[in-house]
Amino acid sequence: MAVERIDIAQLVHALGDGEELALLDAREQGAYSEAHLLYAANLPRSRAELVASRLIPRRSTRVVVIDAGDGEAESVATTLVDRGYADVSVVVGGLGAWADAGHEVYSGVNVPSKLFGELVERHYGTPHVSAVELDRWLDEGRRMVVLDSRTEREFNRMSIPAGQSCPGGELVHRVFDLIDDDVTVVVNCAGRTRSIMGAQSLRSAGLANEVVALENGTMGWELVGLQLEHGRTEVAPEPSDAGRAAAGAAAQQVADRVGVPTVDRATADGWMADSSRTTHLLDVRTPAEFVDGHLPRSTSAPGGQLVQATDEYVATRGARLVLVDDDGTRATMTASWLIQMGWDAFVLPGVREHRDLATGDVPLEVDLPEVPLTDSFAGSLIVDLATSTEHRRGHIPGAVWAVRGRLAALAADRAAASVVLTSPDGVVATLAHAEASAAWPDADVAVLSGGTATFVEGGGDLEAGLDVDGTPDDVWQLPYDPGDAEVARAAMEGYLVWEVALVEQYDRDPLAHFPLTPLA
Repeated sequence: MAVERIDIAQLVHALGDGEELALLDAREQGAYSEAHLLYAANLPRSRAELVASRLIPRRSTRVVVIDAGDGEAESVATTLVDRGYADVSVVVGGLGAWADAGHEVYSGVNVPSKLFGELVERHYGTPHVSAVELDRWLDEGRRMVVLDSRTEREFNRMSIPAGQSCPGGELVHRVFDLIDDDVTVVVNCAGRTRSIMGAQSLRSAGLANEVVALENGTMGWELVGLQLEHGRTEVAPEPSDAGRAAAGAAAQQVADRVGVPTVDRATADGWMADSSRTTHLLDVRTPAEFVDGHLPRSTSAPGGQLVQATDEYVATRGARLVLVDDDGTRATMTASWLIQMGWDAFVLPGVREHRDLATGDVPLEVDLPEVPLTDSFAGSLIVDLATSTEHRRGHIPGAVWAVRGRLAALAADRAAASVVLTSPDGVVATLAHAEASAAWPDADVAVLSGGTATFVEGGGDLEAGLDVDGTPDDVWQLPYDPGDAEVARAAMEGYLVWEVALVEQYDRDPLAHFPLTPLA
């Protein structure tokens, strides 16, 4: 089946015709973060087979792929067609043609969610507290609870003093056992989005307490010279029966105001079987609860992260999103925001009531090709297809880092009679074998059995570092990750300015729209 071509006018029409559309940017994440279309989800060649079926579960979905004119879109589109996607097009002229036509181009990652957070603050007037003021409150012994709305892993890495981990989707679910009448609630994240969304979730749920977002999160805290803590493990506890009841009542008020619909299991199953429209079954509970028991065909999508990075879970605009949880609170709060982002979201509570629950993580949905495997790489060119971040952290000594879609360029520079491919678990290396064989047609090309993890398990020592010219463009670097303190400071300052400026860009973009619920 051939890959079709569409022009910019056809793409604009497709974005507004009300039919399902999965718009994909085929470049690596770092390049994508520099400039892309607002509603384009990132699906780079390096991991297309691993992610496509989760982002776009229905093979008859209309798919449009775009790049910056370097051929990535054609490669990804061909991969999708080979995997059974029946309606795949590539944008003629790519990103340049889009910009030349006068349309907005956005930078960053998870931009729809980041932009939405800024719009929520403007629309609802979400109050905030500066880092300096919060530090003063702590010194004064003010009665308050500081809730970190990021993931537990992020909280463990760095946190505000006196904070405890309570990921955004858990806030309303757990908060009522943490407060009494005169306690101030402060919600923080690393930057702005999850602080704003978390604080406004509590306010929208009718919490009588003073609730504020920490302005600019842990980055703002660090930028004014205050010290973060590291390695903390405090987690807001599971709610009591009374706390759960209070949370349920609060969530129902939100459901009534926003118009959050519920569905039963039979309806959801019917939608999942419908070949004419996409339905995602998303479990918004914690990852541990998902592993303990979840509905078949559901995906773990903790509520706070789903709102924070919707484009990493769902690529098909116009799809139905059925949110699953135990008692409806977390699904309702998550759905209330997704609906205001323009998604068709529904709540399916009572997951524990079903007898056909699956356990464990969802297995990888990809058919790996049969490739030559090896346990030895002596005398071979070792090509590491990990991300640049993973490679820098640790790789097999002597391994050369490469991006899967650019193996031909590497081969032109590095001739070899024997090539061994590796990646963290060997999966990407296995998928890349055909491309490597084409790049080194006269070489023996094999995949390291089990990948780099097996090398380590066998007692091998990794070396750190990344030997490349310039900054790799395969991943987007977190603003607080650069090792140099001054570079990190500039990155954090630039990131926070970028987030705030998204609202101005939205205001001048006629193709962008989020249907926020009118204020009462």
